[in-house]
Amino acid sequence: MGDDINGLHHVGHIVRDMGQAMERYRRLGFTVPAPAYPVLPRVPGGPAEPFGVANTHVYFPGNFIELVAVVPETGPAPEGARPIPLRVPDDRLPGLVAAVRAAAENITSFLRRFQGLHIMIADTPDLDGVAARLTASGVGHGGVHAVQRPVETSVGTTMEPARYLEISDPGLSAGRVPEGRIGFAENAPAQAPPSPPDHPNGATGLVECVLCVADPALPELERRYGTYFGRPDGRGTPGTARFGRANVTVVSESALAARLPGERPAALPAFAAYAVSVRDLAATERFLRAGDVPLTRTGPEELLVPASAALGTAIVFRQEG
Repeated sequence: MGDDINGLHHVGHIVRDMGQAMERYRRLGFTVPAPAYPVLPRVPGGPAEPFGVANTHVYFPGNFIELVAVVPETGPAPEGARPIPLRVPDDRLPGLVAAVRAAAENITSFLRRFQGLHIMIADTPDLDGVAARLTASGVGHGGVHAVQRPVETSVGTTMEPARYLEISDPGLSAGRVPEGRIGFAENAPAQAPPSPPDHPNGATGLVECVLCVADPALPELERRYGTYFGRPDGRGTPGTARFGRANVTVVSESALAARLPGERPAALPAFAAYAVSVRDLAATERFLRAGDVPLTRTGPEELLVPASAALGTAIVFRQEG
């Protein structure tokens, strides 16, 4: 179990203001393209209008960080955002409108908890196999869905197919678990060679997601995530469990200070941080300090930007190795 997982596909940082988030991420040294948002008519024959969510991706060669913000149904789209027309036959339009609205409602509910990291998707080469495995283990999920997503390539922005599955807690709305939205995704073969940007901070990949839980909840979370991602890699420091196939670490509240000094999640359970690898940690540190970004050295090969400086999620910069 768990050998059908290749690490993290992406994490999702949900923000109140897309413009502010893009500015903050650029200050942190990430290359951030213009966001995209869906447009479609609310009724057959009506004008195409923006609503739902706007997002953009901080790309790496094998995964990405997603920034997500709600697009109000009566308000303007984010400045500089690219419209992505969604087209379906008239008889399927009501279902698509309902699905987009449901996604926006989920994002809004996450923001009511706190601004920060709420989405964690693992990468798999065999999504159908994952779906069958989860079903056999009694894990609720919404089945396999196919979407088109904008991808930056060497020939420009293209729409490429992807397939995904969301895990559902029976006591919550579809696609929800207590900590947010988790699931699996499988990319189709790229139609053009990927062209990930060169980030000024030297970041090269998304390498870890950290979930914080109340101390009494750790055994149940460890059991639940073991069903999703395979057995943990053995315990390291007390109060932690690492699921190496998915690059996910679960940390009890009392152990969080040892892992992320100074961090206190706004709610529990919550994704408290993610980590990115960098080519040269010393160069990354110089870049961030030149921009007056608050930093803590958490070890000889790690830097921590606190959640207070990164819109609700701590960011770890780790020397690749």
